[in-house]
Amino acid sequence: MSEELRSGVRAERRGGIAIWTIDRPDRANALSRDVVRELGRLAREAGGDRSLRGVVITGAGDRVFSAGADLKERQGMSEEEVRDFLSLYRVSFGAIDRLPVPVVAALDGSAYGGGLELALACDLRVAAAHVEVGLTETSLGIIPGAGGTQRLVRLVGPARAKRLILFARRISATEAHAIGLVDEVAPAGRRALDVALQWLEPMQRAAPIAIAAALEAIDAATETPLEVGLSVERTCYERTLGTEDRLEALAAFREKRPPVFRGR
Repeated sequence: MSEELRSGVRAERRGGIAIWTIDRPDRANALSRDVVRELGRLAREAGGDRSLRGVVITGAGDRVFSAGADLKERQGMSEEEVRDFLSLYRVSFGAIDRLPVPVVAALDGSAYGGGLELALACDLRVAAAHVEVGLTETSLGIIPGAGGTQRLVRLVGPARAKRLILFARRISATEAHAIGLVDEVAPAGRRALDVALQWLEPMQRAAPIAIAAALEAIDAATETPLEVGLSVERTCYERTLGTEDRLEALAAFREKRPPVFRGR
C-alpha cells in the first residue's frame, strides 16, 4: 500500500483500487484550483493504468466531503480567472467521468456545491447517514458551473433538479437515496469509505475490458437517442468479442472454476 499527498489530495493504492482523498480539513475540504487540477491529473494518469480496477474519491474526516469552491480563494479572482477555473472544473471532472473503471464517491461528510458536483461526476455514490448534500450555488448569486445542472437532471429528473438547485436545498442522505441521488446510505457504524471499498472488491477479479465497455455503453444511454445508443452498445460488445478474457470465461465455466481475467 502506497500513499502520497500532493496539492491537497492524498492518493493511496490498495491492490487494484485507488483512493483519492481531498485532505484540507482546515478548509472544509474545499476545492481549490490546486485540488481540482490534481484530481484531473490523477484521473488522466489512471486512464492509462492497466492494473487499475476502481477508484474511490472521498474527503478527510467525517464532517465534510467537500464544501465546494474555496470561497477565500475565489474572492481574489477576476471574472476571467473564474471562467478559467470553470474550464478547469470541466476538464478535471470530465476526466473522472470518462475513466474506464468504476468510480465511487464515498461521502463520510456533507457535500455542497462543487463538492456535490464532484460526486455527481462519479459512477456511484454512497453516503453516511448523517450526511447532507446540496447544490447551493444560487444562494451565492451563481449557478452550478461544474456540470451540476446537467448531471443532476440525468440522475433525478428535471423537476427534482429544479427544486434542489433553484431553492439551494440541502437534503439528508436518506432523502438523497430516495430520489436516486445517492445509491446507498451506509449502515450505522460503518463508514461510507468502507462500503465503497466493499463494492469495488469484486472489480479486483472482474474482466477489465468488459467493465470499460459496459461503462461506455451505459453512459451512451443518457447522452444519445436509442438507436445511437444501440449502435454504441454493439461497438462496445465487439470490443469484448475477440478478447482472451472472453475465452477464459468460457473455459472456466467448462472446467467449473473461477475465471482469471488478465485484461487481454
